[in-house]
Amino acid sequence: MEKVAGKLESVVRRKRYLGLEKSAKVDMSWRIPSTSLVEPSEICGRKEDKEAILKLLLDDDDAADGDLSVIPIVGMGGIGKTTLAQLLYHDDKVKENFDFRGWVCVSEEFDVVKVTKTVIEAITSSSCNLTDLNLLQLHLKEKLSRQKFFIVLDDVLNENYDDWNSLLKPFQKGVKGSKILITTRNKNVASVVQTVSPHELSLLSDEDCWLVFSKHARLSTVSVENLTLEKIGRDIVKKCDGLPLAAQALGGILRGNSDIRDWNHLLKSEIWELSNDRINVVPALRISYYFLPSYLKQCFVYCSLYPKNYEFSKDELILLWMAENFLQPVGKKTMEEVGGEYFDELIARSFLQPHKTREKNFVIHDLVHDLAMTCAGEFYFRAEDLRNAVEVDIKARHLSHNAKGNYPLSNLLGVCDRVKHTRTFIEINLNKWIPFNMENAPCIMLSQLKYLRALSFDRFPLESVPDSIGELIHLRYLDLSRTDIVTLPESLSNLYNLQTLKLYWCTHLEMLPVGMKDLVNLRHLDIRVTQLREMPKGMSKLKNLQFLSSYVVGKHEENKMKELGALVDLQQSISIDKLENVVNSNEASMARMFDKDGIDSMMLSWSWNKDENTVDSEMERDILDKLRPHTNLKELQIRGYRGTRFPDWVGHSSYHNITKIKLYACRSCCMLPSLGQLPSLKILLISGYRSLGSVGAELYFNQNGESCLETPPFPVLETLNFESLDGWKEWRSLEFNAFPRLRELTIRRCPMLRGDLPNHLPSLQSLQIWNCEQLSCCVPRSPEMTSLCIEGGNEVRIGELPPLLRELSIAGNYHVESAVQAIMHMQLSCLTSLYIADCSSHIWFPVSAIPASLQQLTIRRCRKLKFQMDGHHHSLQKLSIEKSCDSVTSFSLLDSFPNLVHVNINGCGNMECIVVSRSLPCLRSLRIIGCRSLKSVSTLWMAAPQLELLTLLGCPEVDLSPTGDGDPHRSLRSLEISNSEKVVSSAAFMNSQFHGLTHLTIHGEYGESVKSHQKKVGCLPRLSLSHCFALKVWRRWNAGDLPTSPPSRN
Repeated sequence: MEKVAGKLESVVRRKRYLGLEKSAKVDMSWRIPSTSLVEPSEICGRKEDKEAILKLLLDDDDAADGDLSVIPIVGMGGIGKTTLAQLLYHDDKVKENFDFRGWVCVSEEFDVVKVTKTVIEAITSSSCNLTDLNLLQLHLKEKLSRQKFFIVLDDVLNENYDDWNSLLKPFQKGVKGSKILITTRNKNVASVVQTVSPHELSLLSDEDCWLVFSKHARLSTVSVENLTLEKIGRDIVKKCDGLPLAAQALGGILRGNSDIRDWNHLLKSEIWELSNDRINVVPALRISYYFLPSYLKQCFVYCSLYPKNYEFSKDELILLWMAENFLQPVGKKTMEEVGGEYFDELIARSFLQPHKTREKNFVIHDLVHDLAMTCAGEFYFRAEDLRNAVEVDIKARHLSHNAKGNYPLSNLLGVCDRVKHTRTFIEINLNKWIPFNMENAPCIMLSQLKYLRALSFDRFPLESVPDSIGELIHLRYLDLSRTDIVTLPESLSNLYNLQTLKLYWCTHLEMLPVGMKDLVNLRHLDIRVTQLREMPKGMSKLKNLQFLSSYVVGKHEENKMKELGALVDLQQSISIDKLENVVNSNEASMARMFDKDGIDSMMLSWSWNKDENTVDSEMERDILDKLRPHTNLKELQIRGYRGTRFPDWVGHSSYHNITKIKLYACRSCCMLPSLGQLPSLKILLISGYRSLGSVGAELYFNQNGESCLETPPFPVLETLNFESLDGWKEWRSLEFNAFPRLRELTIRRCPMLRGDLPNHLPSLQSLQIWNCEQLSCCVPRSPEMTSLCIEGGNEVRIGELPPLLRELSIAGNYHVESAVQAIMHMQLSCLTSLYIADCSSHIWFPVSAIPASLQQLTIRRCRKLKFQMDGHHHSLQKLSIEKSCDSVTSFSLLDSFPNLVHVNINGCGNMECIVVSRSLPCLRSLRIIGCRSLKSVSTLWMAAPQLELLTLLGCPEVDLSPTGDGDPHRSLRSLEISNSEKVVSSAAFMNSQFHGLTHLTIHGEYGESVKSHQKKVGCLPRLSLSHCFALKVWRRWNAGDLPTSPPSRN
């Protein structure tokens, strides 16, 4: 090692002596510099993007007089940034708005002289022979100063501020309204130059990708009408994952070719296997990788351990990078902070993407994932697909196993002796419903993979951890989350390099090792959702802890609150549990919570006990007072507090960052804290109070009321929830313009509440009142209300329904009658969901009165409701009738809703048949439950040719025997049957009319009636049996006859 290190140092010295510089040279011969020319007819799915940027280009008031306006378009390689810029460049409105335009392809070489010269040539349409930067900039400034210009700088990679500052000098102080549009794949570039927020391009929909693909494939009319070819083509498009350059390239490969064999060959090929001269998407993405700094390359490649479409969290990936020693701290920054910067930079460069709906999750685009796999080489191995798997290379250092794949874990364990120097093993996607028969896997791994740095047994069926875990002295990351372990071996304390220990959702875990205090390098300890009785002694010695999810206060001197005091670097969130073990405020103050400025979320929790009414409430208040957090706090939860009043810091306006407060199960509290002056509070939840009688001025203002004229109470609160307040009788709403931005108000299970609610809530969008039996006020009026729910025996007066209402949920005689009358006489053009329940009155509901916009209708426990079939409704997609419409024996309502997709009929005991006389072409799912008189659904088969899922539970008289000729049930894929002797005995589901069936579930006791159908279900990929007397018979023959995946038997 010393010789190698000496050699490397010698090379470094020679590099400096020779003046060599680091350089990443990439073969760019594949790429033709972009021009402004484009064929608009070939662009799909960018209309909204174009309009948004066009608005910015034509706005002359977005910058101060003479200031330059720079608009960035940002997105991953191949997403269509250049194409969109070309479309804008040639827009007629743009041409009219600017005196002249210029297009410059910058690409990888950002030379200020060269770019400036190119701009001059672009706007003058003549060559420029100047080479001096000063002369070039003076010449350019003169050209730009007298006219309104529009310049496009395409494919910019440079993020150096000084370079940009130098380049843009001639553009400053030009004619008002002049614009520069840049395209870049790096958000950091945009942040250096932007004057408006960058426009981030999203991936195209599959349909838009198909349009791009088909246009470039240039199919003949006959080929276009070939449904088989179209199906293959659409499957090919899915491989593009919304990337238009990939769709264009794959369409170009098949240009004019209608041979199905060639299309299938392309479908089965990996895009990365195609040569660069045939498809430019490969180098378009690869160049982004080449320009990554080296420290980011290894972080990106590490993501190849994840399967495609896998959702991961930022914190999870950073902790893994840290375990692999990928993070290099700079100055006083912690490794976690550096990891956060690395992660954000990969986001900025479009290598990682935020999930569309789950804000804390991230994903990798399929083609970018392929790039990671290509760059990972033989050093990374993901055990996933046995059919296409290559042999694990002896050089493999990082392993993962995808439980949702078909690669047996036993195969991977079989090569452990060949890859003894592996640093990583991660189990992914393991769930309880996935079969797992390798209980000895942990023992095998721990005995052979002694050099592991990162090990995840997340969701393994583990009840104990082998003592040999203590031999993995290099281990830095250990994840045992969601396992069944009760304790951890003391040998775990030998892992002195351990940085991360995850025990999340180990619901049986009762204690940590006594020697935890020896894990001096531990930085991250997650013990959420465990059953820990107390913390081990000496936690104060873990001074490197950055994250401690929970601290369970003990009764011994070395596991009390003072142990927290020494953990000065704690970040993010913490929950302090069993605070009833804190005997006085002195002890509470030793935790030094006010000094922990890195904590932004805190939960304080007292366990419930029957003697809590005997506690000293003033002492409890003093204890909570000494647990005052730093003013950086953003979220606060207090559970089970035993005092009668809160200390002054709860709600103090100095906590200007708090956005969420949850106070629950504070059973002795008779007064709420003053929270109205918190300037950033957006979410407030109050529940489980028994002693609270009224809510009034104390909630809005502090005791001396000093702030009442400065700002309205709760200036930015958006969500307010009162729940399970048994003794709450009055809400004294004050006319101080409180809650100006309140959007959601929920009041649940407050049985004593009377009087009025605040009536001036200008921003209210959602109101829910549930089980407030004595409340009889009017519904607060708000022009913005879109969701209204009134349930639970109260007499709240609805009056007119809000005109913008989208969701309406009503229960009870009075409310249902009022709501139906209001619906019949109002034009509710926005209503999409209607729920009506618990009405014993006679209700007459004409179909013609149902709002045309309605998409979902649920009727529950309205026995005397009748529909008048006086029209057809074409928007309704989901219909649910439960324990309602008792007078109906022949159910024909479906005829009124021809576009239904999902139907649920439950507990309609008098219904004997379902009659359908017209087509239901969209119906996909039908669930019929507890309709004991139902005998026939025969007319439904011909009417619903696309039905895929049928559920019949508790319908003993129903018969599915075939009627008439034909085969109308080819589309049915899933059938679930319960307590339906006639259906099972006739085996209608085995008839050829159900030959497309893939999932069959049977519940109930049928004795011998299933035996004769054994061979007929042998082709089913999925069979589920529950409480069947003949279960053993099915097991015996089914194990050998099923040709695909094994059945699941519940």
